[in-house]
Amino acid sequence: MAELFIKGLIVHLFVDWFLQPDWMSENKTKLGHPAAWVHGILNTLGNLLVFSWPIALGLGLSHMLLDTRTPLNWWRQLLHQNPEGEHGRLFRVLQDQAAHLILIGLAAFLASQ
Repeated sequence: MAELFIKGLIVHLFVDWFLQPDWMSENKTKLGHPAAWVHGILNTLGNLLVFSWPIALGLGLSHMLLDTRTPLNWWRQLLHQNPEGEHGRLFRVLQDQAAHLILIGLAAFLASQ
C-alpha cells in the first residue's frame, strides 16, 4: 500500500506542479473550460501508470471536482474556516493538496485489498 501511495504521490506532484501551465491553473476551476478536462485527463493518464483503470479514472474525476474548489469551499463554510489574506491563500492551497493526497491514500488502500 505504501509503495502505491508513493507512486501516486509522485504522479500527483508531477502532473499538478510540472505539467500545469498558467492557462490551465487559471481555468481548471470551470468544468466547462478545456483546461479542467485536460488537467483531469493528464491526472487519469498518470494514475494509469500506478493504478487499475477504474481507480485511475476515479482519481482523475475527483481531482477535477476538487479543482473546481466547490467541495472545499463547502467544507470550509461548514467548519467556519475563513482564513483571509496571504495566510488564507496558503491555507486553501495546502488544504487542496491534502485533499488530493487523502484520495490517493484511499486509492492505494483500495488497490491493495
